[in-house]
Amino acid sequence: MTKKFCFAFVLFSALALAQAPEKPANAPDIIISARARQIHNSAIVIDTHADTPQRFLDEGFDIGSTDPKDMGHISLDKAHRGNLGAEFFSIWVDPETNQGHFARRTFDLIDSVYEQAARHPDRMMMAYSPADIERAHREHKLAALMGIEGGHSIENDMHLLHDYYRLGVRYMTLSWSNTNEWADSSGDIDDPKVQHHNGLTDFGKRVVLEMNRLGMIVDISHVADKTFWDAIATTKAPVIASHSSARALVDAPRNMTDEMLRAVAKNGGVVQVNFYSGFDDQDFRNAMQAQAKDQAAAIQQYVDQLKAEGKPVNYVDEDRIEREWMAKIPRPPLKSLIDHIDHIAKVAGIDHVGLGSDFDGVSGATPQGIDSAADLPKITQSLLDRGYNATDIDKILGGNLLRVFRQVERVSHEMQAADISK
Repeated sequence: MTKKFCFAFVLFSALALAQAPEKPANAPDIIISARARQIHNSAIVIDTHADTPQRFLDEGFDIGSTDPKDMGHISLDKAHRGNLGAEFFSIWVDPETNQGHFARRTFDLIDSVYEQAARHPDRMMMAYSPADIERAHREHKLAALMGIEGGHSIENDMHLLHDYYRLGVRYMTLSWSNTNEWADSSGDIDDPKVQHHNGLTDFGKRVVLEMNRLGMIVDISHVADKTFWDAIATTKAPVIASHSSARALVDAPRNMTDEMLRAVAKNGGVVQVNFYSGFDDQDFRNAMQAQAKDQAAAIQQYVDQLKAEGKPVNYVDEDRIEREWMAKIPRPPLKSLIDHIDHIAKVAGIDHVGLGSDFDGVSGATPQGIDSAADLPKITQSLLDRGYNATDIDKILGGNLLRVFRQVERVSHEMQAADISK
């Protein structure tokens, strides 16, 4: 099952949708001007969140696939067409179905990314640093990086955090939609059955500092508001929100308030805008909320039926069902996504906004015109149309993330040097 739908109201199923709005005719496609194409192709385009490793591991998906029927957002061909230079592949472990073996699933997902890079050495390479991203760009290869999505993957063990860093993980989201033993999540913060911690525990703060020391970027997407403020107060390095949007535009707890945006700017970090329409367009979100209860019940019925038959929950079928539901809700215009980039740029500053698509984690719920990584130039064209210049667009496409990554490395070197001198 596509992970973004596991705990939230956005679960979709095969129920009849007689009352759902009809899907409107597609908006006219965006024409990419020569100027926009030149700006886009000269940039190192970096996306900080794609859930494709689930497809590698559970579907046997090959990133080199050229299947025209493939509905996924990421492939090497799609990345090439969209000039995607670096992708942070999300290492996400479903906390419900992997109880007792979070680390094992984490290692399997990490291995799946390495296997893809080994299969396509002429077009893809593992990357661990800003220098690696730049080298991949020069060699015309996709730089593959990894970020763990959810602190439960470390199983409360700093040794596992070290192991993940050694294997190439370069950011960790402190929590996913589930509160773990040391960090509260926005996904269940209002659930009285969940034991919360009022933000980060003392161990959670030590995790943040150890990430700083290692050179692993602290990611505050998904965390509860108090966890965010605790992380900002604790970290010695800039943070990122790997896939979050603006709460002033869409009232979702996963989005960031203007006060948070300004705090990230003061911290020196960057907010990578999520492409998911449920976070970017209020009408889309409202339509989902209106049918949330029935949808959740239907998906549970599907899961219960499989369990009764002694069958595993089928990721492929659930993804298909979710896409069918998504197709019933009108996709918002690309303007909705661009509005969030624009808002964050105005509130936090042009140096503190980037792209965190959530590709392959949101089924068909991207805005009109953004069907895969191949469509990334449309974002450049839209920004150009709004008056952004080439320098600012370059920052949004990847320059800001590279700056943060370099600063995280500098802080790591300083902290490690201080340890040695003691």
